[in-house]
Amino acid sequence: MGDPRYKRVLLKVSGEALAGNKRYGLDFEVIGRVCDVIRDCVATGVQMGIVVGGGNFWRGVKDGGGKMDRTRADHMGMMATVLNCLALADVLEQRRVDVRVQTAIEMRAIAEPYIRSRAIRHLDKGRVVIFGCGTGSPFFSTDTAAVLRAAEIDADVILLAKNIDGVYSADPKLDPDAVKYDSISYDDILAQHLEVMDSTATSLSMDNKIPVVLFALQDPKNIYRVIMGENIGTIVKE
Repeated sequence: MGDPRYKRVLLKVSGEALAGNKRYGLDFEVIGRVCDVIRDCVATGVQMGIVVGGGNFWRGVKDGGGKMDRTRADHMGMMATVLNCLALADVLEQRRVDVRVQTAIEMRAIAEPYIRSRAIRHLDKGRVVIFGCGTGSPFFSTDTAAVLRAAEIDADVILLAKNIDGVYSADPKLDPDAVKYDSISYDDILAQHLEVMDSTATSLSMDNKIPVVLFALQDPKNIYRVIMGENIGTIVKE
C-alpha cells in the first residue's frame, strides 16, 4: 500500500446518496459501507472532515419553493443535515472511529458549535470531524459549505461523492452523446454552466485554489481510491 496523495481532505456526501435506492431517509447498509471506507482512510493517516447534505429529508429550495419563506425552508434543510451527521457519527463510532460533530447553528445538547481552531485540533488528533447545518446561513448550498470548510481547515482537496461518476458536457441521462471529462478547469465549469456545484461553490473553490474531485458514491471504495491517487471521476482545478 502506497502513501495517500492527500493529507487532509474535505469529503462532501450528498444526502440522497445516504438514502440508497430508497431515495428518502437513511439506508444503513449504504452508510455502513461508506463508514467502512472512511475508517480505512483514517487508518492510513489521512485527516478527514465531512460535510453532509440533507436532500434525503428536505431540500430547501425544491421542497419549500413557492410554499413557504425561503429563509425558513433553508433552515429546515440545515436541520436535515444534522440528522445525517448524527447517523454517520454513530455508525463511525460503532467502527471505533473517533468522531466529532460540529454544527454551524448551535445545538450544544447534541453537537459542538463550529469553531475552526477546535476542528483543526480534532483533525490533528486523528478524529473525523463532521460539519452540520451547512454554512449556518440561508441561500447557500451544502456544496458551498463544503468549499468554505475546506478553505477554513486548509484541506488539500474536496471530494464530491455524488450519484454521478464525473463531470459531463451535458446531462448523460438526457444526452447519449454527452462526454465525460477526466479533468476540467473552474473557468470551463462556469462558462459552460455545468452542474458540478452551484456557481458560488465553484467560484469559492477557484478563488482558494482548492481542487475538486467528483465521483460516484455508488461504490464507496472510490473515496479510498481517490485519496490513494487513482484517477477516479473528474478533477476540477486551475
